Formats: sequence, C-alpha cells, structure tokens
Amino acid sequence: MILKDVEKMNPTHEDQLAAFRYGLIAPIVCRQTPLLPGELKVYIEEVAGQVYDIPGSSRQQVSVRTLERYLSLYRKGGYDALKPQAKSSKGSTRLSADVLQKAVELRKERPERSVEQIIFLMEEHGIVPNGSVAYSTLSRQLRHAGATRQILQLQEKKTGYRRFEAEDIHVIWQSDFQHTLYLPDPKNPKRNKKALLFAILDDYSRYIVQAQFYWDEKLPRLEDSLKKAILRHGICERFYADNGSAFSSLHLARICGKLGIQLSHSRPYRPAGRGKIERFFQFVDTSFKPEAYQQIEAGHIRTLDELNRALASWLDGYYHLRKHGSTGISPKARLEGSSRETTRVSAEKLTDIFLWEEERTVDKTGCISVEGNRYEVTLDLAKRRILLRYDPFDLSVIQVWLNGQRYEDAAPMDLTRPYHRRVKPDEPQPPKTQGLSFFQAAEQRRRSELDGDPFTVVREGGSGHEHSI
Repeated sequence: MILKDVEKMNPTHEDQLAAFRYGLIAPIVCRQTPLLPGELKVYIEEVAGQVYDIPGSSRQQVSVRTLERYLSLYRKGGYDALKPQAKSSKGSTRLSADVLQKAVELRKERPERSVEQIIFLMEEHGIVPNGSVAYSTLSRQLRHAGATRQILQLQEKKTGYRRFEAEDIHVIWQSDFQHTLYLPDPKNPKRNKKALLFAILDDYSRYIVQAQFYWDEKLPRLEDSLKKAILRHGICERFYADNGSAFSSLHLARICGKLGIQLSHSRPYRPAGRGKIERFFQFVDTSFKPEAYQQIEAGHIRTLDELNRALASWLDGYYHLRKHGSTGISPKARLEGSSRETTRVSAEKLTDIFLWEEERTVDKTGCISVEGNRYEVTLDLAKRRILLRYDPFDLSVIQVWLNGQRYEDAAPMDLTRPYHRRVKPDEPQPPKTQGLSFFQAAEQRRRSELDGDPFTVVREGGSGHEHSI
C-alpha cells in the first residue's frame, strides 16, 4: 500500500532534510506554554543522545550545537529556514537520498526482508531502473543507516504500555481513515462503492473536531479535513497519525512545520498509541453504521453528501452529548469546560500554506508543463529551475517562485485539465430523499445544541473539498 500510494510530487533532498530537522525541534517550537528553567537544555541533550535515520547521511546522531542552530534558524525564518543551503554537486558513489530512504522504509516495514528482496521491490515498482542498485552498495548503506535486520528485529521486542491522555484540549489530535460501509456507486447505481471515513479526534475531550466520508484515502482528503478542523478549532500542538502514505508525505510535514504543529507517527503494526481513535471507530461500527445501513436499504441515503449530513447529525446530536465511558462526561462538556485558547489562522493564510509545491525547469521559450497543461512564465526565468505553488483543485492559477522571491503567476496557454489527476471533482448528486429516522432526530438535537454556530457549514459539506468558510 505504501508503494502504491507513495507521493508523486517529487520531494527534493532539501524538503526531506527540512522535515527531519523540524521533527527534532517540533516538541519545543510547538509548545504554547513556557518552558521551565533548564527544561530546554534537558530536552536538547536527550535528543542529541538518540540515533536517527538522517536523510542522505550515514551519520546517526545530531549534536547539541546543531540542534541549537536549528532552533535559531526556525525562530528567525520559520520552516523554510531549515532547508539546507544549495551546494555544488561533487559526485558520489552512494545511493541517492530518495532511494536510500525508500530502502530504509521497506526494511523497517518488514525487518526480515533481505537486501535482494528490497532491490526487487524497488525495481518492480519503478523506484529504480533494473540493475541500477548493487547488492553490496545497498547493503553497506543500510548498515550505515542502522537499518540492519538484526538491529530492527531487536527493536521489535515487545514493551509494556501505559495509559496516556493529553493534559488539555487541542494539545493532541489523533486521526485515521476507516473503511466503514458501502453506498451505491454514483456512476453505476446497481453496484456498490466503498465509503471511507476520515476522523480527527481531540485526545483530551474525545470530541471529533472533524469527520467526513470520502471515496478514497489520499492526501487531498486528509488536507481537506485538517483544514476544516483548524478553521473551526484553531491549531493543535501535535497531530498524531499512522504511517500510511498520506500521513507520511513531505507535503503534510511541510504544512505542519509552517503551522507550528508537531507531526507524530505511531510505529508500524503498533496501533496502541492511537487507541482512542480506534475505539471511536468501534463505536461508529456499533452505533452509526447499523442506522446508516437501515437508511441506505430504505433508499433514504444514496449519496456521499447525504451520508455526511447523517454523520454530522449523529456526531453533534448524539455522540458529543452522551457520557463518555472513560472521562465520565460528554465530549462536548469536556471541550467547553476547558479555558485553553488556541492559535487561530485566517482562511486565506491557511489556503496559502496548504498549496502544493513542485519544481520545474523552464524551457528556452519561457514555458512549463503541469498535468499536461502548458503555461507561460516571464522570459527572465528561461532555463531556470523554479518552484510552483498551486491549489490542486484549480490549476488555472500557478504561483511562480525562485530563491524565495515570487514572480508573476504562470499564464495558462492550454488548460486541458482544470484539476490535478490526484483529485476528483464532486460526483453528480441525485435528488435528495426524505426521512432519516434516527439521524433526523439527531439532527434536530444537533441544531438546538449548535444554536447559531457560525462554523456549522464545515460539517454540512458532502464529498467536497471546501477551502474556506
């Protein structure tokens, strides 16, 4: 699954290093409460004593002085300041950073995999050309990266677990996708199509800050829900997820870095750290899912839009109001009982942060290509390597950047594809039907509880990709 859904946005080595460096200092820069005297020194020394897989390097540790430099760079220039300065290429017999990182990921995914198996997987999935990676080279690089079978299998020994809970609201958000149920396929109503639920849960209150059904579990769906959650509730300190390809993308790491969010992942095959979101999905299976199937069979829910309206009613009119088994009070009461304030960000700024980024080399006529579309940029950029920033749902506007300076937007010459191939427009929706029984009752309760909440529209969406409120 990781190979099939791996990012296709050509992340650079600079992006990988920036994401790695930000991950080291994120617990410090994301804190919204002051550090106690001496706490910074203790944390930095602890981080410096750990062993890491550093992108493109055989080193496995980072010094205290280097960590202090990363902190200084981030505080002065933000996430982009963590990118290394461009250096002249000197040639190397080592594997490229992208290939080595993928090999390490494949070994960590299954520590028992041999070097031969890893080379086979990378060749079969088009990551490297056949015969381009030597057995001895990859074996040596994996050893330098600390990704030998012996080390990883030793780390796989079971350890005990302890119950954990965030100290307040919006300190930790847990998230995941669930393969929930089937709906009539919009393109062929005689067949069924799987609807996937993406949910973001506040660790402390168990409140669902955002949940929505989609037709797939790709990165744009995660971005859509995370953006809505931030607009409604503000910025969390830590975003906790599994190791799926959408959650592990460098684009998501860049978004979190620019927002000051610590992005954390659970260990592969060890979902215990995401227990709260898993228990929520279990409750979805026992409470929401049977009611939804009853309405589907009766013909009252036929579209993703109708299913999402039923979900919104169930969440705000039932789940958020019932006493939670672990906390003893309802998620809504626990959320509203906190006096903690979160950092807010405007919809305009948030949209800019979520823009996708790709690099292109301008041809001698001042033209570039994106998704089969041709664009024209200023001739001053001919034969230069530029950075493009755009909304994948609207390819008519492409920002052009070079060395941190923004140039005039690329002018479309032939816009044959208005949106990126990795996203899809909304499916046409059949006429709405009446009668949702349990969900109708929950919707009435939800509306009385919200009573004019200006952000209600965030939950009202269907399979969409709303970018602002």
